[in-house]
Amino acid sequence: MAGTKTNGRRQPSLAQLRAFAAVAEHLHFRDAAAAIGMSQPALSGAVSALEETLGVTLLERTTRKVLLSPAGARLAVRAKAVLDEVGALMEEAEAVRAPFTGALRLGVIPTVAPYLLPTVLRLVHDRYPDLDLQVHEEQTANLLEGLAVGRLDLLLLAVPLGVPGIVELPLFDEDFVLVTPLDHWLGGREGIPREALRELNLLLLDEGHCLRDQALDICREAGRADAPVTTTAAGLSTLVQLVAGGLGVTLLPRTALRVETTRSEELLTGYFADPAPTRRVALAMRAGAARGAEYEELADALREALRPLPVRVLGRDDRTTTAGPSPVPGTGLRRL
Repeated sequence: MAGTKTNGRRQPSLAQLRAFAAVAEHLHFRDAAAAIGMSQPALSGAVSALEETLGVTLLERTTRKVLLSPAGARLAVRAKAVLDEVGALMEEAEAVRAPFTGALRLGVIPTVAPYLLPTVLRLVHDRYPDLDLQVHEEQTANLLEGLAVGRLDLLLLAVPLGVPGIVELPLFDEDFVLVTPLDHWLGGREGIPREALRELNLLLLDEGHCLRDQALDICREAGRADAPVTTTAAGLSTLVQLVAGGLGVTLLPRTALRVETTRSEELLTGYFADPAPTRRVALAMRAGAARGAEYEELADALREALRPLPVRVLGRDDRTTTAGPSPVPGTGLRRL
């Protein structure tokens, strides 16, 4: 019942504030005690202890009634406000303890967002209706910075990242395909060897997009020493329209194919011989994230929801954590 000390000054306890607030509301000790489930002697003792702690008289007691003193009338308002805030704190804690409630700030890269978000949003709407999903589309470097400083909670992007303290929850692997103009000699072909990339006029995204780095690495793995870039685009939609206009060819992930190529009849799709160049897409979270178990469950649900897409769904066993600085040379999946 006694209050605590802070900076040498005794502070009231919540029990004391609760007792005083009840008396201030009912102006009757017996009724107040019954309202908060406390015995009348304990209630009276708590109010007396609060008066001693604060150094003021809160109540005017007579044999017939209880009145608030002028100081009591003022402090009763403060006591109620404190108790209301404590109640709000407890409600918020309960909401946090309940899985898939409250806000979830999801960061997504531009070369994933238009093609996977419909599935993600449908899943959240149907399975987690109390989850407030907030989506932020940014390039990889900005997303990683946002995750590190707590601006974002979870990322959906291409991996591996090679960033210390980040846990990757793999979702799927998907092949790249070659998108060409109608009159291109590789248009519509299957079994295209990677070596064909050595001589192609390859159109790329602007610097800063991870897909640009992946395309350049695929070219290097195919034996291309350099990839002169004369034309770039800020997004895949523009890139595909440049291909339709005859300016070159480009690489697209399979999940983007249906959305981007159905806008023009001037395009053909070529498929690489096995093993085709691929990218891996995953959720990424901070190691030790408080909601880590939720994110694992969300990853499981997403894997099932993504099965209708042209991807190879992965499992939990493929997750990785980078404990320290780790470059990823020669993997074809570098990050900026």
